[in-house]
Amino acid sequence: METLETTYRMPRIGDTAPDFKAMTTKGPIQFSEFAKDKWVLLFSHPADFTPVCTTEMCGFAEEQGNFECLDTKLIGLSIDSVHAHLGWVNNVKENTGTYLNFPIIADIDMKVAKLYGMLQPNESETAAVRAVFFIDPKKKIRLIMYYPLNVGRNMDEILRALQALQIADKHNVALPLNWKKGDKVIVPPPKTLAEMEERWADESLEKVDFYLAKKDLN
Repeated sequence: METLETTYRMPRIGDTAPDFKAMTTKGPIQFSEFAKDKWVLLFSHPADFTPVCTTEMCGFAEEQGNFECLDTKLIGLSIDSVHAHLGWVNNVKENTGTYLNFPIIADIDMKVAKLYGMLQPNESETAAVRAVFFIDPKKKIRLIMYYPLNVGRNMDEILRALQALQIADKHNVALPLNWKKGDKVIVPPPKTLAEMEERWADESLEKVDFYLAKKDLN
């Protein structure tokens, strides 16, 4: 995995997730060990004790069981101290009943935020934007979402996208617009005349044209 010595640039889909050491609300971690053999959602928020961030972190916590069922670990980040994180976790639990029981990185030196392109100067030079990195068990970045400081994320879409990535990998398929679990999937297009003829003969497929065909996974 890449290290903090790597020249800072915004990671891209398909890149190996940069490795790092950091202090979190669950203690110190080495990211490569934390992420071993699991899917990981690494997500940043601008600051503790702020309204939009509170709703978002509660959303992640409330869906944590669903993420675990998808073999996925959660890890948050902001440019705040671990003491601020702990105080905020306690405050959120007291006021909402929701416990943020996943590690939150205390990135006060901004190393991880810079490493992952979470600091975007035209938005803010001192707060991370709302980024979500979907990282697969091979440590590859598979999807990146960026939101500005004043717009919260959509938890349904985060879960949907994660399920879609996992389904696509498992079944070697693609997913159409607005796909959700249980919907038909797109099979890869034919690459030869023989494959095309085989497709036309396959009555199990929903065929729009030779290059666009869907099927049930059941």
